[in-house]
Amino acid sequence: MTAVGGGFAWLWTRADVSTVGKVRFSRPLAVPPLAESTVDADGTRVFDLRMQSGETEFREGLRTPTWGFNGSYLGPTLRAERGERVKVRIRNALDEASSVHWHGMHLPAAMDGGPHQMVAAGATWTPRWKIDQPAATLWYHPHPHGATEDHVQRGLAGMFLLDDARSTRLKLPAKYGVNDVPVIVQDVTFDGARFDHGHAFLANTGFLGKRTMVNGTLDPYLEVGDERVRLRLLNASTARIYTFGFDDDRTFDLIGTDGGLLEEPAPMNRIQLSPGERAEVVVRMRPGERTVLRSYPWREGGAWEKRFNGGDDSFDVMQLRAAKRLRPSPPLPAALGKLELPDAKDTAQGRFFELRRSGINGKPMAMDRVDDVVTRGTTETWTLRNGGDMTHNFHVHDVQFRVLEVNGREPEPALRGRKDTVAIPMGTTMKIVLRFDGPADPDTPYMYHCHLLDHEDHGMMGQFVVVEPGQRAGSPKKHAGH
Repeated sequence: MTAVGGGFAWLWTRADVSTVGKVRFSRPLAVPPLAESTVDADGTRVFDLRMQSGETEFREGLRTPTWGFNGSYLGPTLRAERGERVKVRIRNALDEASSVHWHGMHLPAAMDGGPHQMVAAGATWTPRWKIDQPAATLWYHPHPHGATEDHVQRGLAGMFLLDDARSTRLKLPAKYGVNDVPVIVQDVTFDGARFDHGHAFLANTGFLGKRTMVNGTLDPYLEVGDERVRLRLLNASTARIYTFGFDDDRTFDLIGTDGGLLEEPAPMNRIQLSPGERAEVVVRMRPGERTVLRSYPWREGGAWEKRFNGGDDSFDVMQLRAAKRLRPSPPLPAALGKLELPDAKDTAQGRFFELRRSGINGKPMAMDRVDDVVTRGTTETWTLRNGGDMTHNFHVHDVQFRVLEVNGREPEPALRGRKDTVAIPMGTTMKIVLRFDGPADPDTPYMYHCHLLDHEDHGMMGQFVVVEPGQRAGSPKKHAGH
């Protein structure tokens, strides 16, 4: 017993990970290029994406086998405007099937890129839809049932930015890669030149890496030439939750969440993002100064969960280096515009979801089972309850929702915007309000699931179809062209 107790004590003292004060910030931050596009005769904007394998030199002299879109790792940033019709020609040059899901996008179910829209090795798929939502920071990534964690870890991910007339008029930092910068945060562990994707002992949340990188850059620094810089934060890790702040505890302004801008800037010095969540923050810099974007330990969670599932970990993520002379930036607008979100008073139906690693509402995912049928044009209130023994999060395809309450209380400012993914700590009950505007497709489901990808892969996912009033659900099927 003494040996067992001593072994556990050793595990406990060595379970946390920290890179604070250990990062040299020796590499300039890589910024994903904006994807080239063409415009068809009918006005449709056309992008091309190729899923491919390759090698990436994250560290000098060591070439790591990786996957990427149009390159060896990650993918270009797609950009389109509200009201545009878009088409993406996707070719799978990998040696296995995958898919491309448009995370946060409102679009027809057959174009969603979930596990029902697989693209076979060597095949092509060309989804098309109309951009019908506000300006936002979205992203794209694979969604093959049972293999999503592996495909994302290998490097298949990229941003999809949306613009609209309102956001263009606002005096916000907007020069891509200059004062409006994508920050795709991932955690990694290396085994020699290769990625180590193994799960740590007692870490049932999924893969937890021992260091972070941004936009595929290890030890990154960003040269800042403006008084204010807009960081589009994306947690593209598969399981790790980050609590972002700065090493000097400076205040920053949150201006946008998953699905777009807030009604007004919200000053804060910490923001927590679980896998899949995004946040747009604006940081004010002074000439010649340096500050470090840091991930701090979790604010909540039980002792066991925090110790063995990343809650006690901390990382120096990226350094910001201000030039000796900075271009002046206008103050942030006091108002950013009205939220386009459903109201709880319009609720036509409520639903309850019990979140456990074994499945949602006690059922593991089944590709041929429709779990919920919603009527196009209706608003619903969903109650999410995590009665399990660890934190989960919850992502809904196609819609942006309003967080109505958390444990019966008004949500914090970071949860008051448009959301498609949200963390649900253990013991938490959250109510969200969603509106389903279609289009209807009784045979093609959308997903809802935990976005801790190991949990998703092992069945913590369900699916719903949108139908016309009085219509019944059909049977999920594959679609032509895959």
